[in-house]
Amino acid sequence: MDPLGARSQFVDIQTLPTWQQQLGDDGEETPQDRSDSLLSQQVFPSPFPFRPDINRKIVLFTGDIALLNSTAIVNTSNESLNDKNPVSDSIHQLAGPELRDELLKLKGCRTGEAKLTKGFNLAARFIVHTVGPKYKNKYRTAAESSLYSCYRNIMQLAAEQSMASIGLCVVSTVKRGYPLEDATHIAFRTVRRFLENHGNSIEAVVFAVSDTEEPTYKKLLPLYYPRSEDEEKACLPLIPADIGNSEGEPVVPERQIRIAEKPGSLEDDAEEDNLDEDLGQVGNHAFARMEGDVDKQRKLILQGQMSDAAMQKQHQRNYNRWLCQARAEDLSDIAALKALYQTGADMCGRTVMVVVGRNIPVTLIDLEKALLYFIHVMDHITVKEYVMVYFHTLTGEHNHLNADFLKNLYDIVDAKFKKNLKAFYFVHPTFRSKVSTWFFTTFTVSGMKEKVCYLDNLRQLFTCVKPEQIDIPPFVLEYDARVNGPYRPAHSSGL
Repeated sequence: MDPLGARSQFVDIQTLPTWQQQLGDDGEETPQDRSDSLLSQQVFPSPFPFRPDINRKIVLFTGDIALLNSTAIVNTSNESLNDKNPVSDSIHQLAGPELRDELLKLKGCRTGEAKLTKGFNLAARFIVHTVGPKYKNKYRTAAESSLYSCYRNIMQLAAEQSMASIGLCVVSTVKRGYPLEDATHIAFRTVRRFLENHGNSIEAVVFAVSDTEEPTYKKLLPLYYPRSEDEEKACLPLIPADIGNSEGEPVVPERQIRIAEKPGSLEDDAEEDNLDEDLGQVGNHAFARMEGDVDKQRKLILQGQMSDAAMQKQHQRNYNRWLCQARAEDLSDIAALKALYQTGADMCGRTVMVVVGRNIPVTLIDLEKALLYFIHVMDHITVKEYVMVYFHTLTGEHNHLNADFLKNLYDIVDAKFKKNLKAFYFVHPTFRSKVSTWFFTTFTVSGMKEKVCYLDNLRQLFTCVKPEQIDIPPFVLEYDARVNGPYRPAHSSGL
């Protein structure tokens, strides 16, 4: 692949270790090393599963992108394609003056676009020039979409030009002000989705970074390119809530307008009741959600005069606001507590969710973030029937969630949370916890009391959930064995 006359300092990408080969070779602590068995045993599916075929295409290279002997390399620049930054300066220096003359013919490049030139004196045959967005927090959504377009258009060019390999620099500069970690998430998920959907012809994608950028890339690569099933499970709680659509593109709910067929066409004899239903199909944007005088509606609620349907609609809007916030918030600190996780299925095939009371440091955590994390984890679980197992084992006063928090949680969550919860197994309860739960389910919330089942030992739990279907914290197993004796599963005689 080397062009004739390539200088010795150029780097042949075929000699670089792939991301899959780097597993355990760099001597650094991997995400699975930082997590215990509970976290690594979570079984709900990752949006970025272990794909060794994709990992073999990924290379992390710390050094000058201009030295890569790949089919193409990426240059990050400004709209006039004359930006002065370390990446551009190095590329221009090695490519020679012909590159500058060629760029003048392109007449600039808009933010998010990608344009192609020859590599001239570089080892790479082509250079893909792109312009990253200027970042301002209040225009974050627009910046995310533009940065996605940069990486997507780069990969699209690579596929259209039948490029075997491409070197990607960090498509943002200090002058553009895009936070490195935020930009890296978008880069990794966009490239991952492209390789999944359209990347059969691409043999290698080299992420070229500087020494200061390398730690961020090494930290986030396992989230999108896990190198084993254990790493996939360990990284799952660290994946951001916003992972974009099937192509990695940021999803903006306000822009998802669905137009019904002939929305302005109504039958002459249509009843007035059908008008709201037809108009409701127009979309979910802000104007479509206007429903009259909000103050009047609130007054009706206070006076108890609002219809059940209107109250349900308002509750759904409130829950959706919480869900959107949960998906946008960084909840990795709450996830690290390992107080809530999904495990297997019960005897009836229903999903089992586990809550570990001892892992909830109520006095040390932000309870609003805890509520957001609960909503974020549970939203997709509760669309089907599920059960919850709560281990009250060895909890102290500082682990007890107060009734006000639980009532607030119960009032906020969607109706599907309550409808599809079929059982709440309370393991190792104390007399005091039984009394508190009875009062709470009798006087504070309705519909929960008959679902609560107190289990004094794990043997009783295993009549509902098989041992191999539930991940139990080691301290719970030790406590139960000490108090109730070791569990010995029954074996058939084989006769």
